[in-house]
Amino acid sequence: MKKFSSLLVLLLATTLMGCSGQFWGGTGAGALGAGAGYEYNAERQMNKIDEDLKSGKITQQEYDIRKDQIQRGSLLK
Repeated sequence: MKKFSSLLVLLLATTLMGCSGQFWGGTGAGALGAGAGYEYNAERQMNKIDEDLKSGKITQQEYDIRKDQIQRGSLLK
């Protein structure tokens, strides 16, 4: 079993060595950009519900529910 594990690790390492630094850099930048866009959207949603609460469009209870939903979906909050 140890031989199999070693062979699997070696095969995986060899496969990944074929990927250039540009590939890994592009992958990282893409993931970072997607995460930033998602967090920006969550921030906009929070601002919107803040405005809705202040203007009386929603109640405090509705605000709390929506705020909790947004925060559960956010990585930073």
